[in-house]
Amino acid sequence: MVVKYKRVLLKLSGESLGGDSGSGIDFPALTKIAKQVKRIRKLGVSVGIVVGGGNIWRGAKAETNGMDRATADYAGMLATVINALALQDVLEKEGVNTRTQSAIVIAQVAEPYIRRRAIRHMEKGRVVIFAAGTGNPYMTTDTAAALRAIEIGADVLLMSKNNVDGVYTADPRKDPRARKIDKITHLKALNRRLEVMDATALTLCMENRLPIIVFDLMAPQGIEKAVSGKPVGTLIYSG
Repeated sequence: MVVKYKRVLLKLSGESLGGDSGSGIDFPALTKIAKQVKRIRKLGVSVGIVVGGGNIWRGAKAETNGMDRATADYAGMLATVINALALQDVLEKEGVNTRTQSAIVIAQVAEPYIRRRAIRHMEKGRVVIFAAGTGNPYMTTDTAAALRAIEIGADVLLMSKNNVDGVYTADPRKDPRARKIDKITHLKALNRRLEVMDATALTLCMENRLPIIVFDLMAPQGIEKAVSGKPVGTLIYSG
């Protein structure tokens, strides 16, 4: 298989690590993800991964219950570290050399995020998992994914979704008239307020001309098709 994108940033939601329930950590789901990552590494693709934490903690929900927003967001960052460590362990059991870097310093369990070190790891063939978002409250892991993708010079941002095979005109699980969009520009996605990612992340991608592929993580060979440039999901590009 010929690859189109040599370096990718894969965004994994916390729910994708929770399997069918979307909560906690489901090791069969992690193993399935790890095997896909292993296959694209064998194709020579350099891989960075940003993980969410929604399977363990949701800061927005905690805030509605009266918790300070910044504190709730920091707790969410810790949830992403737990997910990153679990994914790292499964990847290494699959024989994939992996490093976890955290945007908040937790020296006992992860390296601090250092851009040049992350790039060097990737040059040596290691998968790098970026945990703790951007290290700042009020910023989503979508924004972290866009930022890290730009920082490491990724050719594409792979936005994985759970059982949704791309971007639709409306939520396909609620609206039977929802129509899948195969291609759309960043600007049109922003103007139409499509639920791709938060506006800050999408704007970052637009300003840096970073293409995004939104696809179903659990579709057969979904990641492989995405890195090879085959039609899969929805492509968001610079007009």
